Amino acid sequence: MILGYARVSTSKQELESQIQRLKDAGADKIFSDVISGKRFDRPGLSEMMSFAREGDTLCVVRLDRLGRSRKELLEIMDHLKARQVEFRSLEEQLDTTTAAGFLIFHVFAALTDFERRLIAERTRDGLAVAMAKGHMPGRPKIETAKITQAQLLIAGGSSKASAARTVGISLSSLSRHLKSVASE
Repeated sequence: MILGYARVSTSKQELESQIQRLKDAGADKIFSDVISGKRFDRPGLSEMMSFAREGDTLCVVRLDRLGRSRKELLEIMDHLKARQVEFRSLEEQLDTTTAAGFLIFHVFAALTDFERRLIAERTRDGLAVAMAKGHMPGRPKIETAKITQAQLLIAGGSSKASAARTVGISLSSLSRHLKSVASE
């Protein structure tokens, strides 16, 4: 049996194209998750791993849909191998039913890990450059005067939403600041 696994990171992304490609590749049953690849607790993946039987083949559209780190990919592969479940990735044309395919899987897993580390390094470098130029990462500080003005509007009978709109800040920012003032 060919088992498909599809994953997207957020609900704003769509699973349909992955699911269609898995069906086109002959997937008999498809499992899916809408969750970040950084998370190890993926219900669809867990369900698929429990469902897989000896002789089945797990199929994914791309290797990064299965895992984001070399360690995680290798753990999943070890689990599949122990259960005598083969693996295919459509995009990378990986097929672990052959010795060469198994070797290439390990090369791609290492490259995936390398790419993730490069992204993290570039992010750190970019933040360091921005901070050296005086730009601070994160949310911009809200002026105390805006909070004070919003508090006066609320005391005068305005709703929090109206007060936030009037002073030019988001309702969530105003609420966060009011909550921090109340807990002091």
